[in-house]
Amino acid sequence: MTTTDDTPVLPDPRVQPTMIVPEAGRLLGLQKAASYNAARRGDIPTISVGRRLLVPTAKLRALLGIDAVAPTDVAA
Repeated sequence: MTTTDDTPVLPDPRVQPTMIVPEAGRLLGLQKAASYNAARRGDIPTISVGRRLLVPTAKLRALLGIDAVAPTDVAA
């Protein structure tokens, strides 16, 4: 997921609960092989669903210190 100026944007976990490892890696500035290596080491949080290795969007946001709650959901 990107904006019109190609700046990567982390998706809302309520809209996209998981992403593939290379997509998470791109958001972190990693190439495909480096992304899988980071996932294998546990640097990128993953879950296994069958044979697929997925990255939970909420955990990636938490790892990066990004609040998963949208600003409109926060009381003023």
